[in-house]
Amino acid sequence: MNTYKAYKFRIYPNAEQKIMIDKTFGCTRFVFNKFLSERKTKYEESKIKLSTYEQIKELPDLKKENKWLKEVDSRALQKCVFNLDDAFKNFFHRNGYPRFKAKGEHESYTTNNTLNEYKNVKYESIRIDFKNKVIILPRLKKVKFRGYRNIKEIVGKIKSATISKDANKYFVSILVEVPFTKPTINPTSVVGLDLGIKDFIVTSYGEKLKNEVKVNEKRLKGLQKGLARCKSGSKNRYKLKLKIQRLYLKIRNARKHMIYKLANKILKESDIVAVETLDIKSMYKVHSIAKHLNKVPIGDFLSVLKYKADWLGKKVININKYYPSSQVCNRCEYKNEEVKDLSVRKWICPRCGFEHDRDINASENIMFEGLKIYMKESII
Repeated sequence: MNTYKAYKFRIYPNAEQKIMIDKTFGCTRFVFNKFLSERKTKYEESKIKLSTYEQIKELPDLKKENKWLKEVDSRALQKCVFNLDDAFKNFFHRNGYPRFKAKGEHESYTTNNTLNEYKNVKYESIRIDFKNKVIILPRLKKVKFRGYRNIKEIVGKIKSATISKDANKYFVSILVEVPFTKPTINPTSVVGLDLGIKDFIVTSYGEKLKNEVKVNEKRLKGLQKGLARCKSGSKNRYKLKLKIQRLYLKIRNARKHMIYKLANKILKESDIVAVETLDIKSMYKVHSIAKHLNKVPIGDFLSVLKYKADWLGKKVININKYYPSSQVCNRCEYKNEEVKDLSVRKWICPRCGFEHDRDINASENIMFEGLKIYMKESII
């Protein structure tokens, strides 16, 4: 069984390579927007759905009309047509209708790795040399990179590379197909997780793991005010926009580091992880907690926890979102309706008299409920 794994590096292109990367961003954006407009018009006028391969066949004629398209990697242009098709497929499942791409927003392009031949010597279009810290990419040739100091080579077949630009910094993400056998383990430990805003994660072991990422809101607010006052297209506006982008990049990197650190810690200590199922979209509709949710990456943490558990052969169990984990006493199972009030952080069970910390009690109930689900699945 094979699976896919991604490696992200920061790259340091020279002046000529930067120009080529920016040109490719522009060309792929042009092709994407043109074909999106074409699909939209055709469907509105005659209810005809254009296929991906029909539009790819149009690329040679498009290059003749716009000769500057020939300057960039042809595989990147083809890939952006497939990306457009994926955007339409996702429209019916989770995302909204595909939007036109704008300059300066989420700039990236993807190129596939192909097997080429020159003077009877076969070579791949994307190659990595960890010894000299260079990556060979189509049209760009050798580009210096940094990252993964402990890796001497990538195991598996390189499928594609995605070059992106964020806060005037360049990155490449390498997608690799690797052999994978899911390990089988006999679970010996279980933990329940209660996710929240005040304490990011509360475990059934009694640990309270806080959100370690602090956002300098005063600086961010000041920069955004300054940006609003700047004249559109001015150099000062560009400088302030770059500062804001770098600040957001720093926050994203800090959150990513925290998420992976916490996920690794939890999966190292436990074989079964029970978590509550949260309707995050509905939570954002509640004005009083929506602002705080932006600072707590609950959805990202759950995604990382699940995929890491799959790699390690461990189990993540989602309990029913209507299960009243905070209201039920984990000692005698008495349900206290008064605990629905979120301001109640500690309460004493009227039946058994045990004093509960709201979040620790919830995490313990989640653990027991997750264990019940696991035992039922094992018997079946």
